[in-house]
Amino acid sequence: MIAKSSPAQRILRFRPRRRVVWGCFVAACLLWVALHPRIEAAENNSDPSTCGPVPFVDVARLIPDAVVSMKYATADHFLKRPIADYSRCALRRPVAERLVRAAERLRKAGYRLVLWDCYRPRHVQEAMWRVHPVPGEVANPKTGSHHNRGAAVDVALADASGRLVALPTGFDDFSPQAWRNARDIPVQAKANREALKSAMAAAGFGGIRREWWHYNAPRPKQYALCNAPVAHLLGPVETASAKLPNEETTSNPKAER
Repeated sequence: MIAKSSPAQRILRFRPRRRVVWGCFVAACLLWVALHPRIEAAENNSDPSTCGPVPFVDVARLIPDAVVSMKYATADHFLKRPIADYSRCALRRPVAERLVRAAERLRKAGYRLVLWDCYRPRHVQEAMWRVHPVPGEVANPKTGSHHNRGAAVDVALADASGRLVALPTGFDDFSPQAWRNARDIPVQAKANREALKSAMAAAGFGGIRREWWHYNAPRPKQYALCNAPVAHLLGPVETASAKLPNEETTSNPKAER
């Protein structure tokens, strides 16, 4: 004969199970928060005076026909979510002046310069590192990226109407086709990549092996790492930046940003 349990006994058996279920639920929530934080890093040490004496400038004011499409202010990059509200391209003045020369050379060839990423505050780098702390794919904020110095720029090309021309890959695509000297790409994409490379080199910029779109100014470490928000460096927004119409890109996270 099977003895029936009393209601009190059933409650005693149920409550431990309920506590386990709720404990698992809470643990899962905490894990999700740890792995998928909202990328809104605290802007500690964001005083512009800590960024060194060389000023930042709004590149769009120096290159009025540039198409500004700041990727990390959108979800169109390897993390697939906005990580900062900075829609303007800020660079150190000497770096921006070099970019002006590159844009002039490209303009004569029928191109417009597309700006994908410029100065990136260091707290953004820290947020990226918290979400994806993989050396070789994201630069450690302790050493920083040249973007954090305002000395690096990610660029592409558009035609006179502002539409992307044929390019080897989209932004943050780290397939072999994204390498600086990749050969297995369409003929026209290669020609456009080489036109960009030639203009940037003529202005003194150097590329990196695995990203055709990334260029560093000479001696980038002469500029201090900076954490100030773009608005603190450039002031309030005065005019809307040009937007790239119908831009389509692909992303693949396999290189250091």
